[in-house]
Amino acid sequence: MDVILLERIARLGQMGETVKVRDGYARNYLLPQGKALRANDANKKRFEAERATLEARNLERRSEAQKVADALEGKTFVMVRSAGETGQLYGSVAARDIIEALAAEGFNIGRNQVDLSLPIKTIGLHKVTLLLHAEVEIEIEINVARTVEEAERQAKGETLTSADAIYGVDEDALRPEDFFDPDADREGDEE
Repeated sequence: MDVILLERIARLGQMGETVKVRDGYARNYLLPQGKALRANDANKKRFEAERATLEARNLERRSEAQKVADALEGKTFVMVRSAGETGQLYGSVAARDIIEALAAEGFNIGRNQVDLSLPIKTIGLHKVTLLLHAEVEIEIEINVARTVEEAERQAKGETLTSADAIYGVDEDALRPEDFFDPDADREGDEE
């Protein structure tokens, strides 16, 4: 199906372009969301008549998204989660959790604006991209830790999944001889 785009859509085209898309994509997403019109003579005339209004609305949305991006620039959000000694989370941090953390800080971001292909399953610092507008995206940092103190240590650059960080022991200093004596007599050994 041929459609006229009413806004810029990533990997599809710019506002005003006529593009060919699959029928289901047009019927189920582009047309109901108001992102496109069917490409026929009546809709082409309608688009040309409304072009200035659509461009002004798009510019307004873009400037609002840019304001939010400027406010989010350089921010780190801390997520406290339960995790094992190796740093594996007992759950995960999904897009919904990121939205809740942003909302707690006063940012109204939609779930579909979080570009997180897989949930976060380990402690550490993770970069997450937010798609605020077709032309505005920003990368924020998510600090996943077991405690707030651990998050502060991670933010300073410490690694928290090694034996040194967890137990305060230097991994290189650990040797098998420190744990058992190979020369010790074992019960039941006969010589």
